[in-house]
Amino acid sequence: MRRAVSGLNQERVVFLLFVLILLTFSLALPGFLNAQNLVLLMRGVSVLGILSVGMCIVVIGRGIDLSMVATMALSVAWALQLNADGMSLPMALTIGIASAVLVGLINGVLIAYAEIPPIFTTLATGACVYGFGRFALIHSDLVYVTPSVGSLVELGQGRVLGVPMPVIVFAAIAALVGAILHFTKFGRFSYAIGDNYGTARVSGVPIRHVLIGQYVLSSLVAFVAGLTQAMTVSSMNTRISDTLLIYDVILVVVLGGVGLSGGRGGIRNVIVGTLLIGTFLNGMTIMDVQYTMQNAIKAAILLVAITIDTLINPRDEQTSQHGDI
Repeated sequence: MRRAVSGLNQERVVFLLFVLILLTFSLALPGFLNAQNLVLLMRGVSVLGILSVGMCIVVIGRGIDLSMVATMALSVAWALQLNADGMSLPMALTIGIASAVLVGLINGVLIAYAEIPPIFTTLATGACVYGFGRFALIHSDLVYVTPSVGSLVELGQGRVLGVPMPVIVFAAIAALVGAILHFTKFGRFSYAIGDNYGTARVSGVPIRHVLIGQYVLSSLVAFVAGLTQAMTVSSMNTRISDTLLIYDVILVVVLGGVGLSGGRGGIRNVIVGTLLIGTFLNGMTIMDVQYTMQNAIKAAILLVAITIDTLINPRDEQTSQHGDI
């Protein structure tokens, strides 16, 4: 009996819901199976999925990164701005990547050494990144991709065997991070920290170094997501930092089955969560559901998902004393 119940875990339930929604939209919405719409769906899902992979890394370690979208937008926008101002593309991208890494380092150090809760640390750094970036680094809200990027634009607009490049980038990032989480000491330590912080500490896990590594890796993934997004639409709008995209990312991670209590879930959960939420949002857009109503629906789903996660994975006494997000 236990095997039968455990066989129907959250990942499988979410995948079945995705299939059900996909079939329903295919039958009910005339334009859903349109080739152009499917390409848009795949591209949109890919950027959301890449960001969710980065979020998954820190959530497994019992953290959260609310600065991801700001890091994505400002680091990529700055790189594009530098390139438009005459700097070579490799140097501009290097500076953009370095700025993303710096944000991850700041987050990691504040969380690991100052022991500031992740939710407050990353909320503050996200606001600082956006404010400082728009004040000192970026000339306007919208930074366009110039012809000097050359073949890099294929990262967002190219196809391989008919598959959009953003989908391939998502698959590559998911595979890479999945391998890191499951086949390296860093990954095993991340799960150990999320599962039981105290036990991980007494077992000799270099907790502070691992935490810093998680947030640096999260920021790097955010940069890749931003670059893919910019190459897809030929621009980067820094105002994306003010949208609710970060809550879509959290929704994907939690709904997919990556527990907020840490130490559970993985890339497969992110993939099924991305498919479900991406398809659901695309269907609501086709049905011309107002943006504010979409946000209300997503917020309700997120609240239900967090409630279910809390009931399935109750936070024990040790959890409540450390690492609260």
